[in-house]
Amino acid sequence: MPTRIGENGNILEWQEDYEEAEPGHRHISHLYGLHPSEQITVDGTPELAKAARVTLERRLSHGGGHTGWSRAWIINHYAKLWDGEAAYYNFEQILAKSTLPNLFDNHPPFQIDGNFGATAAIAEMLVQSTSERIVLLPALPDAWKSGSIKGLCVKGGAEVDIYWQDGGLTHTVVRAKCDIRTKVRYKEEIMELELKAGEEKDVRF
Repeated sequence: MPTRIGENGNILEWQEDYEEAEPGHRHISHLYGLHPSEQITVDGTPELAKAARVTLERRLSHGGGHTGWSRAWIINHYAKLWDGEAAYYNFEQILAKSTLPNLFDNHPPFQIDGNFGATAAIAEMLVQSTSERIVLLPALPDAWKSGSIKGLCVKGGAEVDIYWQDGGLTHTVVRAKCDIRTKVRYKEEIMELELKAGEEKDVRF
């Protein structure tokens, strides 16, 4: 079945609208289209993105996200919705409630999904990509006011270094591992980019 919106404005989990036995269940498999897939995007399918947010809010309002790996999933979901504050709040929650002193994810006794998921979410907060576009700092929270990150891989065969100051992008360097033709987006600005393998470009908006 294609992804559809239910009576409550949320993404349907099943073929029909059913009363949920556990509305706060930690599984959110019906948001696969949002993450890790790219069938639902803020700039490509805004109505589905809005319904995905409703789905998250319903789950969380009934106690969802109470395990480490589930919380990591939620951070990724909010990152994909370009909501840096919600992503960061849930990042704080996974550290406070589901992370052991040695930084293992506590499920218990240990589950690597929370560790891998949380670090993947940090990357998604700073850069997102599809075969058609690269989005810079889509979910940068206020808490990460200034900083930089180097060597993040993006789809299409490139790496990016990103630098920001006072909450705003200063510049990014894109290095092509193979021939690449894509678009680079920062907020509402979009730039065409075409590089040959081995080339790099300092992108500024």
